[in-house]
Amino acid sequence: MGSLCDYLDKGASLGRDAPCLVEGGRTLTYGDVVDLSHRVAGGLARDGVAPGAKVGVLSANSAVAFACVFGIARRGAVWCPINPRNEAAENQALLELFDCEALLFHPAYAEMVEAFDVRVKVRLDELDGWLGDPGGAAGLVDDLAMLVGTGGTTGLPKGVMLTSRNLETMTALTLMGYPFEGRPSYLALAPLTHAAGVLCFPVMTRGGRIVVMPKPDVGAFIALIERERITHTFLPPTLIYMLLGHEALDATDLSSLQCFWYGAAPMSTSRLEEALTRIGPVMAQLFGQTEAPMMVSMLPPAEHFEADGSVAVGRLASAGRPAPLVTVAIMDPESGAVLAAGERGEIVVRSSLVMAGYYKNPEATAAASQHGWHHTGDIGYLDEDGYLFIVDRLKDMIITGGFNVYSAEVEQALMAHPAVRDCAVVGLPDDKWGERVTAVIEPGADVSPDELVTFVKARIGSVKAPKQIELWPELPRSKVGKVLKADIRAQLLE
Repeated sequence: MGSLCDYLDKGASLGRDAPCLVEGGRTLTYGDVVDLSHRVAGGLARDGVAPGAKVGVLSANSAVAFACVFGIARRGAVWCPINPRNEAAENQALLELFDCEALLFHPAYAEMVEAFDVRVKVRLDELDGWLGDPGGAAGLVDDLAMLVGTGGTTGLPKGVMLTSRNLETMTALTLMGYPFEGRPSYLALAPLTHAAGVLCFPVMTRGGRIVVMPKPDVGAFIALIERERITHTFLPPTLIYMLLGHEALDATDLSSLQCFWYGAAPMSTSRLEEALTRIGPVMAQLFGQTEAPMMVSMLPPAEHFEADGSVAVGRLASAGRPAPLVTVAIMDPESGAVLAAGERGEIVVRSSLVMAGYYKNPEATAAASQHGWHHTGDIGYLDEDGYLFIVDRLKDMIITGGFNVYSAEVEQALMAHPAVRDCAVVGLPDDKWGERVTAVIEPGADVSPDELVTFVKARIGSVKAPKQIELWPELPRSKVGKVLKADIRAQLLE
């Protein structure tokens, strides 16, 4: 696929009248979206937005906003998803970083956009009056398809340059590695500015239907799976935990589901086992990052089970096996030596999945690609069967009493307790231990810190068990729902 609009055109070739984007009572067919994309390209051309220019889209989940992405691609411009959950200053900084010439935005963000210094601004509710004549189509410049901001949980975000080749590799791996029977129906509750958006591309190659949820609502999500006969969807673990706690789940017909992806954060193995029983044998893990989108490794539904049909309990803590077009190694972060199976080090990647680099940031690009590999910043190991286990972020490892303790392992032990809704483990300075293992718990029921310490000691021993446990009503999270350990550490130090 040479351009993002090729995914749309492939779907349209399987039937222009088939539903493409569904939101509420409105359905846009493949033909509707193709025609709209030509007119968006025409509007951009008329306003002097050249091929290769950067165009932002600022909107919560919206069928029309997502349709405009294909118009940007048809013009040969670069799609820059702008997260509506960011503060205005963050988004202004992103637009400046990306050199955005144009911004298409939902009217809900009109006040925010007023202050933005962007040459062309188009409100989505005034789109009809702005659209141009078809004829603005042009080829990609330098193969750059997307500019995406990194999470920004540590300082200023960087601009990740994703090419059409990166996204084609991701799409090919998705279609290669997970079940797709017939025309898929994909439910997008998670933000289309992130993982949920790029997962639309493989769905479109099969002429599939994308059901867009404008705002997160777990009850509505459950109802839509049954009503729309959803086959594919994606949620981060936090929302899956909410799903498992919803009273409507067990009474809902989920038999249409083929593939329920989870990723973006580690998932509790005990909750995953519960999901395999209550949601069905359809859970499917993916591991990637903005710089290597989605499919570094994969654990398709079948691999959650042994040959005899029992749950493969030991495998549930893994991130699956490296994808077929991806080479993964474990590297000593100091020497650059590649380590043997079972040894822990930094997860490094080689693949056409890996980004072209960070936009206008050669230093960061060089740092991320030392020794000829892309450095993920995650610590992990490969077992003898080739399964990848992620044990921590490099910066989150705790050294206590001379021992390396990986926060993810302690978090898994805590999450096995039924009273723990979510948790985060960090290291704090300690005169005796160097760092003490400290856990912050978001409880789902009454529980005491002493009870949790005893529970964890029985599972992983006293060295790794928290020396300090705090109970907080809610963990601080980023705009995309990731737990902010730096904020937790800072609050605890105060």
